[in-house]
Amino acid sequence: MPLTRKAYRAAILHSLADPAEVGIEASYEYFEDGLLVIENGRISALGHAGDLLPRLPADIDITHYQDALITPGLIDTHIHLPQTGMVGAYGEQLLDWLNTYTFPCESQFADTAHAEEVADIFIKELLRNGTTTALVFGSVHPQSVNAFFEAAEKLDLRMIAGKVMMDRNAPDYLTDTAESSYQQSKALIERWHGKGRLHYAVTPRFAPTSTPEQLALAGQLLGEYPDLYMQTHISENKQEIEWVKALFPERDGYLDVYDHYKLLGERSVFAHGVHLCDEECARLAETGSAVAFCPTSNLFLGSGLFNLPMAEKHKLNVGLGTDVGGGTSFSLLQTLNEAYKVMQLQGARLSPFKSLYLATLGGARALRLEDRIGTLQPGTDADFIVLDYNATPLLSYRLKQANNIAETLFVLMTLGDDRTVLQTYAAGNRVHQR
Repeated sequence: MPLTRKAYRAAILHSLADPAEVGIEASYEYFEDGLLVIENGRISALGHAGDLLPRLPADIDITHYQDALITPGLIDTHIHLPQTGMVGAYGEQLLDWLNTYTFPCESQFADTAHAEEVADIFIKELLRNGTTTALVFGSVHPQSVNAFFEAAEKLDLRMIAGKVMMDRNAPDYLTDTAESSYQQSKALIERWHGKGRLHYAVTPRFAPTSTPEQLALAGQLLGEYPDLYMQTHISENKQEIEWVKALFPERDGYLDVYDHYKLLGERSVFAHGVHLCDEECARLAETGSAVAFCPTSNLFLGSGLFNLPMAEKHKLNVGLGTDVGGGTSFSLLQTLNEAYKVMQLQGARLSPFKSLYLATLGGARALRLEDRIGTLQPGTDADFIVLDYNATPLLSYRLKQANNIAETLFVLMTLGDDRTVLQTYAAGNRVHQR
């Protein structure tokens, strides 16, 4: 295969570490006039254009962006493929919302053609919004996951997904059984896990919709395939938490249900965690588990405010999730806009560099993929995006008033959306052009 080498010149910014651990100044690297060099789908060099240009071959293809910022591709640690068609559904909190909107919408994925159509729309929306990796819930139907992985594989995307396991407390037309969920998940794992840049996640929807038998088999799958992911929901809504206590009276609380069935671990991601206590945060951190912070969803469904400072205190890995369709935007920039407000309402600040971390390296760490994605370090996958300072008239005018990269970054996260993403690259290939 011939060596393909390209370079991209612009302002370049990426996270190096969590600002909560090293301080803001040591947490990022910024090149006002930077150069990113890509070889065969990986980043081979990053630095100041003035330093790198003299060392490059004369015939290298260089794309130069004016008034733009290159960052790593964004990472969405919690999103639902089958809920694409019901984003912005009116008037309910979590449990009623599931019954009124979600379950009927997900039932359509029994039809393979429907699953393929939505997978195509869903992936295009992710890429239009600069999201290059997502941890994705399918529906209970294996065809939802097959359709998603088939579409992702064609573009060589780094994606993680799983078939929902749900054998009780849901409509008959949408339940599997403990045994069928195990067998179907196993078949999907054998077909897709580790193929190209794809990974499988064992996906019990949440404790109330799985019997103890099903949760035990989910834990068994994790034992059988050591590098699998596990994704589920936890402590999103107070009514939900009471329901879990009633269904599992023998356990010490919501997290203990999952702990008992061996679902905590280095690649386990729990969505929401709005109402976790200190002990639960400590236990999640101790087991290497992560939480997906989903601010647009938590506000839209009236679930509550995620306590990021408490998670930081316990050194708990936290990623960012759009949680479409409870969340109201595929845009992680818009999600960070809401995350800032969630912190403000708790008397806490979210710096733009912590926001950048959550949407990139923090998400990669939550997924244990920081050696592959989440930064622009040489050797990592060439998943990156180009943000356009002149995407809208207001953004263009506002950024002319910005005095430094911190201000620029914060404005991009407050006023930015899908229009801000000029281009998206995955494994060095352009997969979206605005």
